Amino acid sequence: MSTGAVATLHGGDRVAQALREQGVPCIFTLCGGHISPILTAARARGIRIVDMRDEATAVFAADATARLSGRPGVAAVTAGPGITNTITALKNAQLAQSPLVLIGGAAPTALQGRGAQQDIDQRPLVEPHVKRFFKMRRVRDLGATVHEAFALARAGVPGPVFIECPVDLLYPEEEIRQWYAQAAGKGTSLPERALRWYLGRHVQRMFDGVEAPVPPASASVNAPRASAAARQAVAQALARAERPLAVIGSQAVVEAAQADALAQAVGRLGIPVYLSGMARGLLGRDHPLQMRHQRRQALREADAVLLAGVPCDFRLDYGRHVRRSATLIAANRSARDARLNRKPDVLALGDAGALLIDLAASLGAEGPTRDGTWVATLRGRDRVREDEIDAEAAVRGEHVNPVALLRALDAVAAPDALFVADGGDFVGTASYVLHARGPLGWLDPGAFGTLGVGAGFAMGAALARPGREVWIVFGDGACGFGLAEFDSFVRHGIPVIAVVGNDAGWTQIAREQVKMLGDGVGTVLARTDYHTVAAGFGAEGLRVTRMDEVEPALQRARELAHQGRPVLVNVWLDKTAFREGSLSM
Repeated sequence: MSTGAVATLHGGDRVAQALREQGVPCIFTLCGGHISPILTAARARGIRIVDMRDEATAVFAADATARLSGRPGVAAVTAGPGITNTITALKNAQLAQSPLVLIGGAAPTALQGRGAQQDIDQRPLVEPHVKRFFKMRRVRDLGATVHEAFALARAGVPGPVFIECPVDLLYPEEEIRQWYAQAAGKGTSLPERALRWYLGRHVQRMFDGVEAPVPPASASVNAPRASAAARQAVAQALARAERPLAVIGSQAVVEAAQADALAQAVGRLGIPVYLSGMARGLLGRDHPLQMRHQRRQALREADAVLLAGVPCDFRLDYGRHVRRSATLIAANRSARDARLNRKPDVLALGDAGALLIDLAASLGAEGPTRDGTWVATLRGRDRVREDEIDAEAAVRGEHVNPVALLRALDAVAAPDALFVADGGDFVGTASYVLHARGPLGWLDPGAFGTLGVGAGFAMGAALARPGREVWIVFGDGACGFGLAEFDSFVRHGIPVIAVVGNDAGWTQIAREQVKMLGDGVGTVLARTDYHTVAAGFGAEGLRVTRMDEVEPALQRARELAHQGRPVLVNVWLDKTAFREGSLSM
């Protein structure tokens, strides 16, 4: 074996070096012997290792950094149960079209399928939820595969990619050769000699070619763009419309660096717009074209609807919210999503954000001239609904009105606050009441509706946006998934603020279950002292049981967070009818 610098790198070094070349600032993980060489080598190269209390949370954190940066986030987990614990988070990232790279350990190559510790066939479990499953077999391929995975995660429709790294590819060569030599033994019988020959050949194949230089990082990935003909067709359809409407979703902001340019473009187009998912906050808090309420009615009245990075799934009643006589325009990277449940009249395959920017750039200096009646009608409805929300917030009960709590949070949070949403009924209310502050200022799970994203998303957001005030809006049910991560927030010095809407139940389920089936079984929780649990992990815990305690507690939470301390505010809520009839199927 050569004594050159490249040849002395073990497999963990090669993975870590490739991650460094990709500009990865941190790896989210839960430690395990299968991946230890990657973690130690990464830290030696200046990559921050953020160890969590659950593998799913680590993947959620990587997902959040990807959404906020536009670059794949990275998580590394150990073999077997470490990987199976990530499946929900992987599927959530896949359905949210979020680019990330998950590196998973595996049993030694020669022992797979023979009962080694934590050895399972990982491909059939993981492969359906990722763009590609890389199964590594040679040390020399590790670095190049990392580069390929990063490019693939961002290409076309973004999504997660998995790299399986068996433990014997990661440790130093001399140690692995010694381990295999001991496993082969020194017997002289024919079977023992055959085993020794086989293992010798196996090890030689594993380390063959390690002296070769690692290929450089792949070139940057260009976002797919709609054709000129498609862009022209979209422009013409919108120009003809008297009541155009746009719905912009997460996929339109997958190129995070262009979020500000996209916001300016939407403003120039002059079309009223509803924002969803990661696009919430794109236009700031009070842009005159941004509508927040009565979306279904607006879609039924519009004569042209542009769905930018949004499929016709359950959130649009499978396309039935858009009337049949309207011109339906679908801008999407995914041909399947663009045609899901409803064939568009105009199809623009490519990055939806880039399409909107191109459309705005094609306008004349004065921009479009439109009758203001349509926008005025929609804004009038918004004002009526906001007045109704204010009236509901004014209702007082024994504890805290959730609508009033969210109004108070909206008033107290910093101008650049970033909200992470994790819950059912309480978060559903928050989506109507809280105003995202600006582009990429709102994180929710996406189409999968996954509970438990909050702690991981907040960790990723705080690291991707250092200095920003990060709030987790937790339902009390969802809070239970990530409560242990307050230990991680404390250890890593992450000053998030969690507000738990504690109504002692899985209320989103209970609303319909009790009404339709007459039984609340499985939906009842307790007024648990979540703040005490957080304090037990070394964070700050505050409890609020009355409305007059809300604003002082939120202000105190901000003060503590600005001192660098994570905080959990446990708020006892009253029941309300704000979200009656919210069942989605």
